[in-house]
Amino acid sequence: MFFYYTIIFVGVNTKLIFVNKELELKKLNQEIRKCRSCGLGKDRKNTVPGEGPANAKIMVIGQAPGALEDKTGRPFVGRAGRFLDELLKIAGIKREKVFITSIVKCFPPKNRKPSEEEIEKDLPYLKKQIEIINPEKFILLGELAFSVFFPGKKLKDFRGKWLKKDKKDYFISYHPAAGIRFVKFKKIIEKDFKKIGKL
Repeated sequence: MFFYYTIIFVGVNTKLIFVNKELELKKLNQEIRKCRSCGLGKDRKNTVPGEGPANAKIMVIGQAPGALEDKTGRPFVGRAGRFLDELLKIAGIKREKVFITSIVKCFPPKNRKPSEEEIEKDLPYLKKQIEIINPEKFILLGELAFSVFFPGKKLKDFRGKWLKKDKKDYFISYHPAAGIRFVKFKKIIEKDFKKIGKL
């Protein structure tokens, strides 16, 4: 009987933790939407905080939203996003099971690389997302996402590999946008995601 009640208590407690995480994420999303701390806030149509379950075990992190993401407010919905969907299928991962976001939460004009100031202003939001969700594994897409977590290292030296840092696992690959532009990179990225599936 004691065991039965323990199961009920754990189930209720887990549900409460999940609900609290969802509320914290919603509150953070509202904070991001109000943000005007850097120049990106002036011209954006929508902020793109990210999406996925509050208890996701895997977090996928890219560079910054594109034009379609800016229009819809959702991450990875353009051509790179469709390729990411294919890659997740290759790895045997359901998109709805992972939390997808980016280093910068607003669209940089003309799809340029975010500036150091823009990265610095937005990084606390990403750190807070990680704190709330507490994922076990990360998939870092592209040089910028990699350099934020592993400063001083080069992506090419670690691409297709798992790295461990602070008891978390990080898988490194090129950004899906590179795979759209170049067939060579497309094949490399697909090969990388097959490795994730095997593990």
